[in-house]
Amino acid sequence: MEKFNIDAALQKLGIAELNAMQQESVSRYSEGKDMVLLSPTGTGKTLAYLLPVLQSLNPEDDRVQAVVMVPSRELALQIDGVVKQMKSVIRSLSCYGGRPAMEEHRTLMGVKPHIVIATPGRLVDHLEKRNIESDAIRTLVIDEFDKCLEFGFLDEMQHAIELMPMLGRRYLLSATESSKIPEFVGFTSLIFLNYQGENEEVASRISVHLVKSPVKDKLETLLCLLKVFGQQSTIVFLNYREAVERTYKFLKDNGVGCEMFHGAMDQEHREKSLYKFSNGTSNVLVSTDLSARGLDIPEIDNIVHYHLPLNEDAYIHRNGRTARWEAEGNSYIILHDEESLPEYIDDAPEFFIPKKLPEIQPSKWATIYIGKGKKDKLSKMDVLGFVCKIGGLTRDDVGRIDVKDHQCFVAVKRKILRSALEKMKGQKIKGIKTLFVEAK
Repeated sequence: MEKFNIDAALQKLGIAELNAMQQESVSRYSEGKDMVLLSPTGTGKTLAYLLPVLQSLNPEDDRVQAVVMVPSRELALQIDGVVKQMKSVIRSLSCYGGRPAMEEHRTLMGVKPHIVIATPGRLVDHLEKRNIESDAIRTLVIDEFDKCLEFGFLDEMQHAIELMPMLGRRYLLSATESSKIPEFVGFTSLIFLNYQGENEEVASRISVHLVKSPVKDKLETLLCLLKVFGQQSTIVFLNYREAVERTYKFLKDNGVGCEMFHGAMDQEHREKSLYKFSNGTSNVLVSTDLSARGLDIPEIDNIVHYHLPLNEDAYIHRNGRTARWEAEGNSYIILHDEESLPEYIDDAPEFFIPKKLPEIQPSKWATIYIGKGKKDKLSKMDVLGFVCKIGGLTRDDVGRIDVKDHQCFVAVKRKILRSALEKMKGQKIKGIKTLFVEAK
């Protein structure tokens, strides 16, 4: 059987060349030592460890050989998606809370993954029940290690490592330097790669602006700002879930195409919000700092700090959502008269005064929800063929297609949404009758 090929994987991902950090990680992985990589958000840490780890796996061995521990289900799904996008001989699976463990167990038996990407608690559950056998697991990656500690996963991480006694390699990745790495991680010989200086390079591509609000309640100022942005992709950060929900409702009531995202939302709602934001159906995401880490949504034009970040790390990670992969971006800080800039913002931002206030225009994209998915043997090509043939769409009418286990989300041009849904009503996809509706 063929082995994993890095050049072929990069070609599938549409990446011409690795950056310096990724190149050093790939080359030094062959030294066989444990590694710690510090590098800012948006610099491509996922590929820095995925490529050498996947290259080290034996595709002829159907057992789990590597585990990636992550702090959130969104990051688990993102990493799993990157592996699958490579279309290599290596099989992967993401495991996380919020869905039945028994369903994941059945999927584990069917997929026989070489690498599992999991949240700490769910990984412990599968290891304890022997849904995942640990005898072949030689490599452990802990992605966003600092965030795992911040989220209180220390006990689960320690227990998971205890349940994998045959581990040989540890690879920790973080955007910030932890004061101390716990002994249970079990480092022996260590390679330490510090690319935190890249923060300055990322920051140089971000233009920071100061927006003054005449009153404490900044909603009207935010609305004016979003009107100026038009259809640009924007994340609005707030510090509290209740504030996210209040702001989301205000913007919706004023015609802004937006989604909200915070930790108290159920998994299905969170995933739907991200799909609609990623595929352009909604151009504004109103969020807590949950979306400041672990989401790889390209081409975000603007970051808006509705609330001041709690600390410098939060500020850096928020801004890191834009200016990714050498792109440029904008960061806007909304302040009222009783607020002042924190000390960690050294350079005084330029004042930004919204001058033109056009009417809010709806996004050109809408999202169709299909009530079947991978478990029903549907693929992206099946979905594309169906919406084009039955819905009367052309390829240019269709945007991003996301096929999940039990559902699909399809971005289509809003102007033909109603006619397409009418034609699809009552029809069968691959002989299966299901629901076709606009995703609200």
